[in-house]
Amino acid sequence: MTYETILLDKDPQDAFAVLTLNRPEKLNAIDKTVIREIVHAVKSSSADPAVNALVIRGAGRAFSSGYDLQGGDFDVDVEFWRDDMTENAEAWLEIYRAPIPVLASVHGYALAGALELMMCCDLAIVADTARFGEPEVRHNSGPPTLMMPWLLASRDVRWLMYTGDLVDAQEALRMHLVNKVVPAAELEAATLKLARKLARMPAPAIKFAKASLNQQQMIAGLRSSFDYNVEAMAALHTSTKGREWMAKLAKMSLKEYLAFRDAPFKDLD
Repeated sequence: MTYETILLDKDPQDAFAVLTLNRPEKLNAIDKTVIREIVHAVKSSSADPAVNALVIRGAGRAFSSGYDLQGGDFDVDVEFWRDDMTENAEAWLEIYRAPIPVLASVHGYALAGALELMMCCDLAIVADTARFGEPEVRHNSGPPTLMMPWLLASRDVRWLMYTGDLVDAQEALRMHLVNKVVPAAELEAATLKLARKLARMPAPAIKFAKASLNQQQMIAGLRSSFDYNVEAMAALHTSTKGREWMAKLAKMSLKEYLAFRDAPFKDLD
């Protein structure tokens, strides 16, 4: 398959592949094409006997700014949002379910849907300049993929999801949102070193360990919590306030919309 929005390259030395989000002019904003190409790349890499691990990273200045808010028709009903949110949640669950370890390598922003993508990866190594958050709460939205409660303490989850605050790499490390922080100049080298380590492990050992760890979370309710959250987000977006915010997005440029959204918090962040 020829990809339009991502790159997929196999390492010439070790048994891993690198998936690069490749919309740098949009800070790798995630639209439906990106989502579907990521799913295809994850599935094809998982099925390839020459790939024992997968790295996901972003081109340009950021990992990703999250879901692309431009160009959509947001005057839609609850069924539309249910289908939309379900597709997004199922896409990131493909990463979670992949039988190979998936490593997120993050620099710049990892926000909203991109943060959810990162959290569905098995591991995350990040630059010390990276920034993380769920700012979409400020425009009456929320993540379709409710992975955060399965990684973080409840107090930290509520802080991020109630305030829309961004946190830096060290705070993300304290929260256990990421595994390791390295200087930005060393991110690529550190990522490749860890990818090589994962690629050289006995593949069945990680495959079955991952299956057991995932099963523990599924038994604890991860699947049902995801399904409930999809319904909650669909209802949120079609609430009176939700429709008001979507109408503003249709009338404003993205820059104007984000400025309007964040203006009340200027002196509070």
